[in-house]
Amino acid sequence: MTTIRRASAAMDIDAQIDTANACVQLVRYRFGEPPESRMHLEDSIRVELCLGTRHRSARACFSDFWSSDRFENIGDVFALPPTIDVHVRSDEDQPLTSVLCHLPLAPTLALFDRVPPFLEQHLLLSLDIRDSHVRYLLMRLADELRHPGFASRTLVESVATQLTIDLLRYGHALRERPTSAGLAPWQLRRIEERLFEVREAPSLSELAALCDLSVRQLARAFRTVRGCSVGRYVAERQALHAKRLLGTDENIAEIASRLGFASTSNFCAAFRRVTGISPGQYRHSLHRPWAASAA
Repeated sequence: MTTIRRASAAMDIDAQIDTANACVQLVRYRFGEPPESRMHLEDSIRVELCLGTRHRSARACFSDFWSSDRFENIGDVFALPPTIDVHVRSDEDQPLTSVLCHLPLAPTLALFDRVPPFLEQHLLLSLDIRDSHVRYLLMRLADELRHPGFASRTLVESVATQLTIDLLRYGHALRERPTSAGLAPWQLRRIEERLFEVREAPSLSELAALCDLSVRQLARAFRTVRGCSVGRYVAERQALHAKRLLGTDENIAEIASRLGFASTSNFCAAFRRVTGISPGQYRHSLHRPWAASAA
């Protein structure tokens, strides 16, 4: 996990239990000023329960999917999915105590074929999970961290498995709920699955065919669901793929070809239209001295 924090913020770990399927921590946050951070979890799901009163102004932006000025409120229980950049901020600086549970993807995928797709409703509800089962299990983990007893690791491993199942059931059940915006869950799922592929961007005709719709029907229904055009959404997802590839040793020409651009200049122009900077500038920003890594 990569995290960028203000230097005045600190996180003290009061207790920690590691198992094969989870890392569970009881933590205290201390802030010298209202906190702001950016997080990226590469291979785990982070679930957190605030054990006191969370800052009323706490909010987050999934910057890979939302505009940079869109922040949604964070509830007492929230989950951060893997592979997505998250920008978190608050206007308050009171200390907080939380229980954190990091769930590695490998054990999670052993229970389910795949994690739910990152649809709009999943992203919104992940910031404020109001599920009594999930809350109870996190409270159970917090109690075990505070007062460990016989076979603590075995108990934590069992509770973490239950927590994983409840979270994934929650996501899968949400995925199958009907939408009132004109696109069925299976249509949204087909679009997301195609955009998940790291290759040339799909055309509007290709996506319409996947959804068994006309181009006009798809364009109208998609704008209602996502609040933007299909073209804009596709461009943003391609830029997301590009960002991840720019974090590797692959050169820019190879990345352009891999993403289906006819030339490097076309790729650079498309990337700049979405992000406001060139691929080279973005790659350079990944190596700034204020970026820090945490396990």
